[in-house]
Amino acid sequence: MKKVGVFYWSGSGNTEAMANAVGEGLSKAGVEFDLINISDGLKDVKEYEMLMFGCPSMGMEVLEEAEFEPFFEEAEKSISGKKVALFGSYGWGDGEWMRNWQDRVESANADLFNGEGLIVNETPDDEALLNCEELGKSFAQY
Repeated sequence: MKKVGVFYWSGSGNTEAMANAVGEGLSKAGVEFDLINISDGLKDVKEYEMLMFGCPSMGMEVLEEAEFEPFFEEAEKSISGKKVALFGSYGWGDGEWMRNWQDRVESANADLFNGEGLIVNETPDDEALLNCEELGKSFAQY
């Protein structure tokens, strides 16, 4: 059985809400998964067959720099050949942070789900949360 690691960082709660909805979709698909806030501890991506990462856009459209960026730099060393999905929220810009993140995943020779990440502007509404849940369901079948 597939085991999915859902690793996320959230400052305002928006990406956490997205991660919880992704987890709901994985659960409905019957997939074993761990939902991991990287601020709380366990951060080893090596034990998972499939990986989902969530982080909002920060500052000048970059990943959160104090915790998530160092975590992801380390994770990049272990994602080659793995199936990876990305998600996060933003409040400004045009999604450059996600495009750069997608490029990093592909450069690490990982299999990026749908070729792009799921982004939500500001606080996820009901439709956005359903999209996150669908991301979890679809990724489970990937």
